[in-house]
Amino acid sequence: MSLRTIFIALTLMLAPVVASAQVTYRCAGADGKKYYGSTIPPQCYGRPVEQINKQGTVVRRIDPEGEAKERAEKEANLAKKKEEDAVVREESRRNRALLATYTSERDIEEARRRALSDNEKAVKDVEQKIDALKKTRAKYDKELEFYQDKKSGQAKPPPKLSLDIKNAEIDLKAQEDLLAVKKKEVSVINSKYDEDKKRFAELMKKGAVR
Repeated sequence: MSLRTIFIALTLMLAPVVASAQVTYRCAGADGKKYYGSTIPPQCYGRPVEQINKQGTVVRRIDPEGEAKERAEKEANLAKKKEEDAVVREESRRNRALLATYTSERDIEEARRRALSDNEKAVKDVEQKIDALKKTRAKYDKELEFYQDKKSGQAKPPPKLSLDIKNAEIDLKAQEDLLAVKKKEVSVINSKYDEDKKRFAELMKKGAVR
């Protein structure tokens, strides 16, 4: 290889380094003044900066705020895309589960009937417990009369009776709350199977394959 060829190769290799060394950074500081430097001046940190070559031409603009905004937008769009994909996957999973569970709308109605029947049995069971607790409470009230002070009109029952009455009241309140929940479940059950039936019909209309 000749000396001329080696010189040309070295020149080409060093050209980017030389060009880089000749770049000047310029910005307008917070005080409105212009600042220049071979490296970004401290007054330019966090502010738009221009790179200028030796001819005075702007070869690049750096906008930290704009870049941060663009990055935030990309992250937001990515998060939104992931959320949308998750919704699609969940919808697909629910559709597959629906088609794996039912073979016809009649199956859905049969499942509804069983769910309502189970709920009705649960309601009756709770109602029976409430009746039993009320009878127990009435028995305690009857026993409480024995300890009624005729002069003051106040009862002074023994500790065990007081505890039994308190526990009976707690149990009765719990069962009455449970009864209210069970009765509300009827509308929840019907809404669920109405939705299942609607989705099943839509999937069948689209020709979904089980």
